[in-house]
Amino acid sequence: MVVAGERRAAADGAWFETENPYTGRPWARVARGGPLDVEAAVAAADTAFRSGSWPRLTPAQRGHLLLKLADLVERDFERLAQAEIRDNGKSIVEVRAQVKGVAAVYRYYGGLADKIEGAAIPVDDSQYLVYTRLEPLGVIAAITPWNSPLRLLSLKLGPALAAGNTVVVKPSEFTSTSTLDFMDLVAEAGFPAGVVNVITGLGAEVGAALAAHPKVAKVSLTGGTESGRKAYLTAAGDLKTVTLELGGKSPNIVFADADLDKAAEGAAAGVFGSTGQTCIAGSRLLAHASIAEELTRRIAALAEARRLGDPCDETTEIGPVATRPQFDKILDYIAVAKSEGAELVTGGAQATGAGLGDGLFIAPTIFKNVRNSMRIAQEEVFGPVLSIIPFESEDEAVAIANDIPFGLAAALWTRDLARAHRVAARLQAGTVWINTYRRNAPQVPVGGYKQSGVGRESGALAIREFMQSKSVWVALA
Repeated sequence: MVVAGERRAAADGAWFETENPYTGRPWARVARGGPLDVEAAVAAADTAFRSGSWPRLTPAQRGHLLLKLADLVERDFERLAQAEIRDNGKSIVEVRAQVKGVAAVYRYYGGLADKIEGAAIPVDDSQYLVYTRLEPLGVIAAITPWNSPLRLLSLKLGPALAAGNTVVVKPSEFTSTSTLDFMDLVAEAGFPAGVVNVITGLGAEVGAALAAHPKVAKVSLTGGTESGRKAYLTAAGDLKTVTLELGGKSPNIVFADADLDKAAEGAAAGVFGSTGQTCIAGSRLLAHASIAEELTRRIAALAEARRLGDPCDETTEIGPVATRPQFDKILDYIAVAKSEGAELVTGGAQATGAGLGDGLFIAPTIFKNVRNSMRIAQEEVFGPVLSIIPFESEDEAVAIANDIPFGLAAALWTRDLARAHRVAARLQAGTVWINTYRRNAPQVPVGGYKQSGVGRESGALAIREFMQSKSVWVALA
């Protein structure tokens, strides 16, 4: 682990193994932290926030450190990508692009650091000058999941550091190694000791203690809805602020006038990319009844042509499921869908064969004639499973799309410009794509409606999540 700029084992000397989902065998040993390690990390972050060089840096100087970090991530992106692949099995082509995107996030917040402004406020009494200051919160707990560790960490660390906070990171116990490797670059960039700390371990032993610590000012978590709910309740004990980026069951709506080739490819990429292990996966395809069968046929052909295999092979399109528990969960949901009467089109089982070895592979799976009330349409599977739901009218499509407890993302495909804007306005989702899917940029905020989260990440809005406003009155008389 990394505490106050030093590498250290857990206080009690405990370790755990992390497994490569492609080989099915352990490949690294990670320190298993506990409450004593959380205490040490929070103390280091609190000290770095209140004393030493960090609080004396100007915003431009903080920005310079983030720009240097971006350069180092670009320099070492291959090493970071290889660590992430061995931990979560995502394909090398996707991970390389994602890690390069991480550098873009740090570069964006490096440029934004010295552009955080308060405001002068005119009041009725001319004897006073009133202005606001935006100030950092303090120690931030950043809790990240296993599906995209470095990408999702950057959306927390970038704005938190640009705003002047210090951070304790708790990565998933399934994917800790890329975050630990990344800490070499944090040190090389010149961040003072204690500004960024990493405690590895289990959620119940580390994450809970971190969220409950009285010196932690904010909890920023990306994960499942149940994990977010627990963190929210824990943080509420000290009235901490939270940012939660949680689950989704995103609708991908295809109208009859859509370009079916593009819609089919977008739908396949939206749910089978990253092996479906992304909160924005387009796991519900809402297809107009007149084109539902043809669209299903096209997507099934694309699914069956996807190449499963070694994630380090550049021709691989779908890697293994990242963890054994998630693998079992996906198969359980497939069984539930069958029992509820959903009609299996393709896939529906563990994928085996040459090149797959003992990996945790699931064939891209499509169900058609799904009812929106089915569990397969209401609950987050987090795997390569697509549910196709027919609709007859625009109003029905919007009603089905919004009839879920989530609201993270949505998409629609149409040539009708008026319909595109009209439907986008009606969808209850933090992000809506039109004639595309899974696009992102550091400048654009992301977040959820309903049970998909609290607050926003990415973009200029995100930096406000890590700051508080102070009003200052100056008597001029």
